[in-house]
Amino acid sequence: MSLGRPLVYLILGAAGSGRREVVADLIEGGLAGGDRALALLATGEAPGDCDGRLGTVARWRWREGRMDTPALGDATHVFLFADGRRNPVDQVEAFQAWLPASGGELARILCVVHCGLAAQHKDLLAWFDACVHFADVVLFNRRDGVPNKWLSGFQGHYAAQFLPCLFEPVNAGRVRNPALILEPQARRMSHLFDEELNWEVTGGGEDEADEEEVEAHPEEDPYLQRRAGGRRVKEIPDVAKYLA
Repeated sequence: MSLGRPLVYLILGAAGSGRREVVADLIEGGLAGGDRALALLATGEAPGDCDGRLGTVARWRWREGRMDTPALGDATHVFLFADGRRNPVDQVEAFQAWLPASGGELARILCVVHCGLAAQHKDLLAWFDACVHFADVVLFNRRDGVPNKWLSGFQGHYAAQFLPCLFEPVNAGRVRNPALILEPQARRMSHLFDEELNWEVTGGGEDEADEEEVEAHPEEDPYLQRRAGGRRVKEIPDVAKYLA
């Protein structure tokens, strides 16, 4: 972590997927004694039983396509929960714009999968695919009552793609190794948050010492690409229609 800059974790997942209990476990099992956690919940999220375990809790609001959050204060670790009823792609895009001015530093993007919801609504696979595309870590939660055959197939869907992100089960709201989940190491498929690279290229003239800097910009993320009319090229379902 850069001196004085809090680590920021973006938490993706549908409403009701148990994200807060998972993050509470990460805070309790993965942070050191002097660390200070700040949880930023969307204004539309109702209070939950685990809120008292999240450190300082504040609210962020969606305003004209932007994330409007309070200052991060003296937090060392910030957990920004995406609105579990809104389009995660729009929120990842807004998060990217918010991050530089926030004073924080991206640590990881976590996706908590509601396995029961995914098993019940196969049409949501494209929605979960989008979340997994941006995630460094994918946590399988809410597995009670889900057939093992379905769970194996769902996990196999991602294993067959050889994705770089970590896939871990959640048992009773807990992960096996919180420190491993919180480690600020990028493992996501998306290059949206990759820093611009400066390559030094040796000149081809008589003076071999001549060099020039060439900037390499990451390609636009496929989920952010839009058609001429403004709609996304890769559209995903509206998860709110599948939630109670």
